[in-house]
Amino acid sequence: MIEGMSPGPDGQRCVVLTVDQRDSRRRPDAVGPVLERLATVPALLGFQRTAGDEFQGVLDDAAALPPVLELLLREGHWHVGLGLGLVETPLPTEAREARGSAFVAAREAVSSTRTAPWQLRVAGETPTARHLESVCWLWAAVLGRRTAKGWEVADLVDEGLSYEATGRRLGITQSAVSQRAAAAGLVEARRARELVAVLAGQWLRTGG
Repeated sequence: MIEGMSPGPDGQRCVVLTVDQRDSRRRPDAVGPVLERLATVPALLGFQRTAGDEFQGVLDDAAALPPVLELLLREGHWHVGLGLGLVETPLPTEAREARGSAFVAAREAVSSTRTAPWQLRVAGETPTARHLESVCWLWAAVLGRRTAKGWEVADLVDEGLSYEATGRRLGITQSAVSQRAAAAGLVEARRARELVAVLAGQWLRTGG
């Protein structure tokens, strides 16, 4: 449980992700590989396959949500549902055994993603759900236009490299790095990622 957060009257406030692979009949199974990449995420209940091409995870740490979403949006072949609500306590050992309004909201969200921008929805009986969904859509729009060269720069900058050091690593000028960073929306994406964490944290701390 994050600092300053307390359980609700009927459980613990959490963010539940229910994620389903797009076009699974025409594509190889991608759930196994993505679960390996999500294994180190600090989750309250770790990500696991629930059925077929679907998996779930339960987060109670706002800082854990942005990297999970960025991975899923970057890969671009997932229906992503986020549910803001309560998870019944005492907690089970696995996400697929848990219950609560957060799971109902996540199911509602993922079920409505097929007609949603970027195949992502957020549901929950709180104004934060709509605000978080809006930010996620805007963030996805930035990431969706990013090219392979843009991701190359973004990954190195996320590692902590300066534009100058990134240029040396890639064998290009610092000016070229700046141009790629601008085209890739690095500043805009960073702000969106921060705001996702802020809104998730607001829900987890206060339920507002």
